[in-house]
Amino acid sequence: MRPLTYVAGFLSLTGLVNAQYFSAGWTPGQAVPSQTPSPAHVPHSPSTPATQHGPGKMSFLDNLVTVGPLGALSSLIGLNITGTPSATWDERIPLITDENYAEMIVNETLTPEEEKERVWFLIITVTAGQPEGVSKFVDQVFDATYNYTLEKGELPHVRFGRIDYLNVTSITTKWSVWSAPYLVVLKDRGQTLRFYKAGQIRLTDEILHQFLKEEGWSIKEPWKSIYGPGGEREYILDYLAQFLSIVYGALVRVPKWLMYMMSGGFATFFINFLHKPSPPQSAAKPAPKPVSAPAASEHTVSSSATDTPQKGSTKRRGKK
Repeated sequence: MRPLTYVAGFLSLTGLVNAQYFSAGWTPGQAVPSQTPSPAHVPHSPSTPATQHGPGKMSFLDNLVTVGPLGALSSLIGLNITGTPSATWDERIPLITDENYAEMIVNETLTPEEEKERVWFLIITVTAGQPEGVSKFVDQVFDATYNYTLEKGELPHVRFGRIDYLNVTSITTKWSVWSAPYLVVLKDRGQTLRFYKAGQIRLTDEILHQFLKEEGWSIKEPWKSIYGPGGEREYILDYLAQFLSIVYGALVRVPKWLMYMMSGGFATFFINFLHKPSPPQSAAKPAPKPVSAPAASEHTVSSSATDTPQKGSTKRRGKK
């Protein structure tokens, strides 16, 4: 553990180093310089507030495993037990969950004219679990499109919303969405859905704004399925969504470190079961030989063969 202590101390010292430390100095009569933030780290302005989404307060057992020496040791061996990373999202864009989906979208208070024009532009993101990657890029473009739309002052009938794929179960199950990120155009209180994978359209704020303004989404046919909204077997996905929601609600109460141990033990047992050698086969017993009937004696065969001609000859002699 001593090398780990040296490494931790070195990293803590490197955090104090700043390239701006070496300066021309200060001369008498000069105003006290103030450090201005770099453009890459400009804080959010009041018009674009942001909020941090991620795991809530961890229990004592989670803190015991994910914080301190055990967390450092696990990171060295490549095991991540620190929980789901947090993501910073614009709080002006509502977060759609299983609990508020019906209230915000299905039962939204609208006039008949507003209901006909209402369009929900949603993003299904996994940035909370994958801080770096395609999902983060799509999140940034989605937020930029929202800000660009506000600057233009257009599209009052379009509302933006974000769905955290890792924290919903019912919505994605009903929509048969098993991966992310996705862009979704929703109409008719959730009865008309159009899904777009990240690579299906060009992702810039101006292009997405034109996509919404000119209703480019109407070119694509909406999702139609017997299991989808309004389908004959929609109830199947509804029941499945309810069942998975109950399972998810029970699993999230289990500490993450215990879940990793249980899943690892189950995987090991399953793999060993699949690779279990077959039991040795016993040597096959030779088939019993069929019992043959006892052969007749030669004396019996010869006497039977000679008796018949003698009887015939006797009869012939009598007739003469």
